[in-house]
Order: sequence, then C-alpha cells, then structure tokens
Amino acid sequence: MYKNYLKRILDFVFSLMGITLLLPIFLIVMVGLFLANDGKPFFFQSRPGKKGKVFKIIKFKTMNDKKDSHGNLLSDAERLTAIGSFVRKTSLDEIPQLINVLKGDMSLIGPRPLLVQYLPLYNEHQARRHEVRPGITGWAQVNGRNAISWNQKFDYDVWYVENISLMLDCKIFFLTAKKVFIREGVSAEGHVTIEPFQGN
Repeated sequence: MYKNYLKRILDFVFSLMGITLLLPIFLIVMVGLFLANDGKPFFFQSRPGKKGKVFKIIKFKTMNDKKDSHGNLLSDAERLTAIGSFVRKTSLDEIPQLINVLKGDMSLIGPRPLLVQYLPLYNEHQARRHEVRPGITGWAQVNGRNAISWNQKFDYDVWYVENISLMLDCKIFFLTAKKVFIREGVSAEGHVTIEPFQGN
C-alpha cells in the first residue's frame, strides 16, 4: 500500500510544500550561482530512474565551465566555486530536485540517481536499485553518502528497495537532516565528490 500508492502521494504533497517554503532560499542561491557561473545557475543531466527510464535531473550548478589551454574542462576541484562549495556542503544544490519529485521522475527518498553510463556496469544485484524511483536522499546517504565504497552504497540501496516502509522513510528523513547539519560524508577522502564507478 505505502510503496505503490501512499509514497507517491506524500512525495507530491511534501515536495510542493518544500518548494513553497524554500522559495526565498532558492532565489538567493540562484542569483549567487548566476553571478558565479556566468549566467548558468542550474545543472541539467540525464539520469536513469525507475526501471532505468532516463530523465533530466535538475540541480544547482556548483562548478564553473573553465577549461585549460587545450579546451578541456579543468578538474572538479579547480572548477568548484566558493559559493558552489558552500551550496554543496549544505546540500542546497539538491533543492531544484523537488521539481523532479513533483513531476514523478524522483521520490523524496530512494537510491540516488547515478550516471546513465553506469547502467551496463551493474551486476544483477546492483541493478535492483532501479526497481523504485530514485530519491533526493536515501539509505546510502545517511550511512556514509560519498565517503563509503561503491559496493557498500549499492548494498544499502538494494536493502532499501527490499525494506521500504513509511517508518524507514521517516527515519531516513530525520537522519538526513542531521547529516546536512553536521555536513558529514559530503566527499570521499581526497576527492571533491567520489571516484567514478568502474564496474565490478
């Protein structure tokens, strides 16, 4: 009942409330990133959702598009702006994804949507993360986020798929609030975010 019907209803209601309440912060961050990123405050990227269906995820753009003398983008660390770093550490870059939740591309809580190019790299167990809508936050995020290994992340994702419940989603919501407050697990050791997934 919850997994198939109530979860989607709650996603719609709470994402709409979230957009309304966070609108002032949304506008302030958008203006700051507009100035820092040469008029590009948003980042759009194709991500796989439920059953692998691809959609466009919306996030605040935390890195600029600066390139080296050969026309190649600089490293993530070099392109991460000061305001972008703050927005990422406080997880404010996730706010625009509430629009994805409203549209039904995502859920408030579920496995994080990763890159499309990872799809053929998953084994049968890992691919189960796509049995549900991806989320803004999830079980892997409150158990290490980017500071854990890919295998650990996928194990947490699949465990969530097998154990979805209203109580679990409430627990993840409050643990996420705690993680954001103490800014824990934002990046892997020695990296701005996390190393790319290379397959098994």
